[in-house]
Amino acid sequence: MTLLAGRLRHRFDIQEKRPTRDPDSGAVVSVWVTVATARGSFEPLSVRDFISAAAAQTKLSARSLIRYRADVKEKMRLRHAGKAFLIQGVLPDKESGREYLTLLLSEDLSDG
Repeated sequence: MTLLAGRLRHRFDIQEKRPTRDPDSGAVVSVWVTVATARGSFEPLSVRDFISAAAAQTKLSARSLIRYRADVKEKMRLRHAGKAFLIQGVLPDKESGREYLTLLLSEDLSDG
C-alpha cells in the first residue's frame, strides 16, 4: 500500500516521558516532552472496533497512520486536537515494514 500525502492531513506532536527536577522542591518528576512532529491520519475507532477492543479488555479509542519512524515506541504518546493519546501498539506495514506505522491509541485521561 502506498501512503498518499492526502491521508496525512493531521498534525501530531510525538511525546515521551522524561525525568526532570522540580525547581521548587528539587524532587525528580516525569514530564511529557515533545520529541518530534509528524503528519498522519487519525481515526476514532468504529463501533465494531470499539466492541472488539472491549472484548479483548483493552481501552483502545483510536488509531493513527504515520510515515515510518524508527524512534516511535509504545509508552510514548501523541497530542492531537488538544488531546493526548497513549501509544499502546506500533505496527509496521506488511510490505516492507519501513513505509508507514499504524499506531493503536488510548486516550490519556490523566492529561490535565
